[in-house]
Amino acid sequence: MFAMAHSYTGIYYHLIFHTKSKDILIPHELFADLFAYMGGIIRKDNGILHTAGGTPTHVHLLLTISREVTIADAVRAIKARSSFWLSKQGVEGFSWQNGYAIFSVSSSVVPALKKYIQNQEEHHRSQTIEDELQTFYDRYGVATELRDG
Repeated sequence: MFAMAHSYTGIYYHLIFHTKSKDILIPHELFADLFAYMGGIIRKDNGILHTAGGTPTHVHLLLTISREVTIADAVRAIKARSSFWLSKQGVEGFSWQNGYAIFSVSSSVVPALKKYIQNQEEHHRSQTIEDELQTFYDRYGVATELRDG
C-alpha cells in the first residue's frame, strides 16, 4: 500500500494584475529583472514561478504556491514587494491595482499558457486588457456578480 509521508500540491495558478488606473508605468528594460524579483518573492514562500510576461500596464504569472500560503497572502506579497522594488528602481508613483484575477489551470494547458504569457506584447497589439480579462472570465466561468472590478 502507498503511504503519504509528505503533503504535496499540484495546482497551477494564472495570476493577472495591472498597474493602478492601468497606467503605462513598467519600463520594458525592467521586465526581466522584475520577473526574476517576483520569482524570488514566490520562492521565498516555497512557491514556483513557472513563467511570467506582461506589458507596461500589466503582468501575467503562471505559478504554484505553497500549500501553507493562502492565495491572498501570496498575491499580497508579490504585489507589495514588487511595487517597492519598482519604486527603488526609479519608477515614480508606481502602484499596482487593488484587485487581481487568478485562475486555476489544468496541467494539460500549461505549455500553451506559458507560450501565451510569454507573448503578451504581441498579443496586446490586437486585444485590450479588458477584452482579455473578459475572455478569461468567460473561459473559467467567473460570474459577473463575483467580479469586483
